[in-house]
Amino acid sequence: MKEKILITGATGFIGGFIVEQALAAGLEVYANIRKTSNTQYLSQKEIHFIELNLSSVEILTQQLNNYVQEFGGFDYIIHNAGVTQTKTKSDFFKVNYECAKNLADAVIACKMKVKKFTLISSLAVYGPGNADSFQKIETFNTQHPISTYGKSKLMGEEYIKSLENFPFIIINPTAVYGPRDKDFFEFVKLINKGFEPYIGLHKQMVSMIYVKDLASVIVQATIASIKNKSYIVSDTKDYNKLELGEAVKSILHKKTIKIKIPLFIIKSIITVIDGIYKLFGTIPFLNIEKINEISAANWLCNATEIWNDLQTQPQYFLQNGMEETIAWYKENKWIE
Repeated sequence: MKEKILITGATGFIGGFIVEQALAAGLEVYANIRKTSNTQYLSQKEIHFIELNLSSVEILTQQLNNYVQEFGGFDYIIHNAGVTQTKTKSDFFKVNYECAKNLADAVIACKMKVKKFTLISSLAVYGPGNADSFQKIETFNTQHPISTYGKSKLMGEEYIKSLENFPFIIINPTAVYGPRDKDFFEFVKLINKGFEPYIGLHKQMVSMIYVKDLASVIVQATIASIKNKSYIVSDTKDYNKLELGEAVKSILHKKTIKIKIPLFIIKSIITVIDGIYKLFGTIPFLNIEKINEISAANWLCNATEIWNDLQTQPQYFLQNGMEETIAWYKENKWIE
């Protein structure tokens, strides 16, 4: 019999690729969705769709109990559900912390003997690295997130780590790009129109990971014998922020006008917008926390441990990863 795996956040950008990798690994996949979820990229007939209420530990426990009684529960769980933007700061904790806690508590309450619980977190839990030395972020570094998003993810990590005899793996990806992604797409779209914008005049170094490599690592780490460890995941290369623009331009064969907006101008504008939204008890998508995070000079990280432990190597780096991404954007008419 195939081993069973539950994947939450299955309809998201990263989640869809995790599902594909889990199927390729020969697992029986159960994708958690909502009634309103778009399953456009989950067309494989082998997928079992289920609806679990992650916001209520009581309801969730009963739902999981039903699955235990029906077929013995799940062998593995990948908790990928989460939010990167919300209307209020408290919503970050409701989803990124409480849903992770509820799922783990429900698994324990119904005595489901999972072999591994994999929590998908973020490099944001560590906060940016030193801007003077550009020393890489390591898993042993003190975690000091500078955003509410990062803090909510860290709370989820800390809770999972606090559970006794609970086999877990925590995955902390750096910036993720690839087909279906809408964040990097905005930058690609601007370059396609001849504009190449950058926030700040300062040097900025970043690590990146292509979504297919990330999904492969997540599934491999989940079914491997390793447990109770945290891993940072990148393609192991160091990139200057300008290299992304150069790669996209070369693939699109575009000449651009470079626009470097001083950081103080951006922050001044965003601070005013933040203040207006605060009057209504909400936060804008592009807020001062987000600006501080994405403009930080050093987001380099050391990801060699995960590749060594899994005895594998990344298949994609910026050039071939972006080539495949842009080819997908064109094929699906996102850009001409």
